[in-house]
Amino acid sequence: MPHTGPAALAVLEPGGVVLRRAVAADVGPIVRLIADDQLGATREDPGDLAAYLRAFAAIDADPAQLLAVLDDDGTVVGTMQLTVIPGLSRSGATRCQVEAVRVAASHRGQRLGEQMVRWAVDESVRRGCALVQLTTDKSRADAHRFYERLGFTASHEGFKMALDVGTHRPDEEHR
Repeated sequence: MPHTGPAALAVLEPGGVVLRRAVAADVGPIVRLIADDQLGATREDPGDLAAYLRAFAAIDADPAQLLAVLDDDGTVVGTMQLTVIPGLSRSGATRCQVEAVRVAASHRGQRLGEQMVRWAVDESVRRGCALVQLTTDKSRADAHRFYERLGFTASHEGFKMALDVGTHRPDEEHR
């Protein structure tokens, strides 16, 4: 049966898997993909989609965001998110941040992840970006090799700070 959902961004080979913009009905399968690894399993809750649906609504409403899925005849088998970020550095260059790249275990080894990331790079060019960037956890050695094979370089050291969103109050500044 041919794909009849949202318009395809690209058709990937083999098998004609469609890369398309995600819709709200895709949130559950996307969260399951993100949770289906050693790191995601510790931080995601596919059983409670309320927060994910709120996040999806914000992503979907923002023209600087693109949440995409790989659709294999109605089944979500991959995902990634692109964020276009204007900036002043690099002579006012715009960059594209690629996040949450995942391909279902059932579809790995078919070069779908490679095609998806190459599409993201091409889309970044179409959107006027001068740089494509991404992060991957230090423990993901296979992912590091994958991105290096696609032409990315490990040029920076990244830092993150987890925030306890539920307890911070603006009136309680640093004392």
